[in-house]
Amino acid sequence: MTDPSEIRTVSTEAELREIVKDPPQTIWDKDIARIDEHARTIIAHSPFVLLATSSSDGICDVSPRGDPAGSVLVLDDHRLALADRPGNHRLDSFRNVLDNPHVGLLFLVPGMNETLRVNGRATLVSDAPFFDDLMVQGKRPRLAVLVDVEELYMHCAKAFLRSSLWDPETWPERRSLPTLGRIAKDHMGLKIPAKAIDAGLALDSKMNRY
Repeated sequence: MTDPSEIRTVSTEAELREIVKDPPQTIWDKDIARIDEHARTIIAHSPFVLLATSSSDGICDVSPRGDPAGSVLVLDDHRLALADRPGNHRLDSFRNVLDNPHVGLLFLVPGMNETLRVNGRATLVSDAPFFDDLMVQGKRPRLAVLVDVEELYMHCAKAFLRSSLWDPETWPERRSLPTLGRIAKDHMGLKIPAKAIDAGLALDSKMNRY
């Protein structure tokens, strides 16, 4: 076990900059704060986006959002909308948005090592004319997140290259990892067999995807 006295912490930006020097001006200039044609193309091809939120007292949450590519709507150069799909009903992201509208989005495109980062202010919407365009498999969402873009820029490929995320040869064998049913059984002390939990989760995912 690591001795806490041996851990050297960083508590000010000045200390931080002693370790990591200021970036060149081009790094700051890459933020265009609007949805241009390139950002539109990436958003249109992204089937997976991470939504980061925080409550007013700093409790953070990152939620994965997945839909067929093109499901995130670009309403204009400064606004986009994400549909809410059936989930676990905890509403962690939405409760945070009501408390603190600042959000971060990270758009991924399979096989593309660069990612699109968007920061802005979110509003929860229960209905709007664009809800018809958020339908998937004939299902209209009950809620959507409307994001006013304040920052938008590309993130370089280094993280994906280091991780080899898209290279199947680096992927672990799925059977070497526990199933969600096994994890749920152990985390919650359930008496139900893990296989039965997995079967129920699979059926729920199939029946309540949208």
